[in-house]
Amino acid sequence: MAEVRVERRPGRPREERVTGAVLSAVLDLVAEQGLGAVTMDAVAARAGVSKPAIYRRWPGKHDLLIAAAETRIGTLSVPDLGDFRAELRAVLDARLQAYRMPGTVQLLAGLIAASQEGGEAQGAYRRYVTRIMGETRKVLERGIARGDVRAGVDVRAAATLVAAPMIFRLVIEQELPDEPFAAEVTDMIARAVGAPA
Repeated sequence: MAEVRVERRPGRPREERVTGAVLSAVLDLVAEQGLGAVTMDAVAARAGVSKPAIYRRWPGKHDLLIAAAETRIGTLSVPDLGDFRAELRAVLDARLQAYRMPGTVQLLAGLIAASQEGGEAQGAYRRYVTRIMGETRKVLERGIARGDVRAGVDVRAAATLVAAPMIFRLVIEQELPDEPFAAEVTDMIARAVGAPA
C-alpha cells in the first residue's frame, strides 16, 4: 500500500510546541469529556499555556476546533499509483485510521453542528472541508486524465460520494468503519465512476 502523507505546516520550534500542546489538549478533552469540555480556560490549563497565546493563534473556539480537526483529519497527499481504485483506497485507508482515533467521532459531530451556526463559523468550516476534500478531487481528476474514471464525472459530487459513507457510518450509525467497509466502499465508487472497460 502506498504511503499517504498528512501535510504539516512549518513553523518556529517554540510556536510549534505551543500549537502542538494546545491542539493535543483540545483532542484529549474531546476524547475524555466531549466537545462541551472544550473551553479556552480548560484548553489553556490542559496545555500549560496562557489564554492570550491561544487567542493569538485562534480567535474563536470554532477556529480552535477546526485546527484540532485538521491535525486529526487533515489534507492528504496520495502519490500517482497509476490506478484510480488503488488511489481511492489509499484515501479511504488514511481516513479510516483517523476516524478510529479516540475523540474523532465527537469532534466531527461537533464540527457538523457548529457549521450550522452561520456566520464566520460556517465559512471556516466550509474552507476546512474544501481543504480536506482536495486530494479526493485530485485523485478523481487524475483518474479522468488517465482514462480510468469516466470523462464528464461530476468531480465534486463524486468526492462527496467518497467522503459520505465513512462519516455516516461513524457519526450517524455510531459504528467504527473497518477495512471490509472501506474495501466495499472503494468497490462501489470505482464501479459508479469508473470508465467502461
